[in-house]
Amino acid sequence: MSKTLLIVFVKNIRLGKVKTRLAKTIGTEGAFHVYKHLVEITENVANQISSDKRVYFSDVIIDEKWQKTAKFIQKGGDLGEKMQNSFKKGQKDGFDKIVLIGSDLPDVSSEIIQQGFDELNNNEVVFGPAEDGGYYLVGMTKPHFSIFKNKQWSTETLLKETTNELKEKGVSFSLLKTLNDVDTIEDLKGSSIAGKFEGLIKSTL
Repeated sequence: MSKTLLIVFVKNIRLGKVKTRLAKTIGTEGAFHVYKHLVEITENVANQISSDKRVYFSDVIIDEKWQKTAKFIQKGGDLGEKMQNSFKKGQKDGFDKIVLIGSDLPDVSSEIIQQGFDELNNNEVVFGPAEDGGYYLVGMTKPHFSIFKNKQWSTETLLKETTNELKEKGVSFSLLKTLNDVDTIEDLKGSSIAGKFEGLIKSTL
């Protein structure tokens, strides 16, 4: 039976340090509350997954959060190196199916994450495409760490460039449904959590 691992990347929730693009329109306190809610959604969904779980904080481990979950700090220069290091540790520890997700997805679900694991039965890599051209989920069964190297993060061509690279190498991959992460006020307005933050949204009109 395969050993599966879910990795969650979260930023430490600090005023003025999270969702900085969103903060330009709704303020640092508003962005703080939006991201706090998104992390809560992610934690609730992750708790429904039966695999082993590890949460990687950006700066400091928060013991009172993510109960019964192994906690680590992201290590590396850019996002790619941080993700690579978390995968490398997981594979070294004997996990043969590893899926990593971010923590800014209003519509993430246990079904989507489970599908990510399922796709790894027949593919070496899986991505959850984001509407902005990046990806909200990445999983793999083998150390295809080149996908994390020499990439321009937060660009609209990231996923396309990454999958083209895998095609050239003959590496099998699959794509899940496309979701929208919340980075800007437009993302928030069009999200399933817009109603919860209606007051903040109206304040920008």
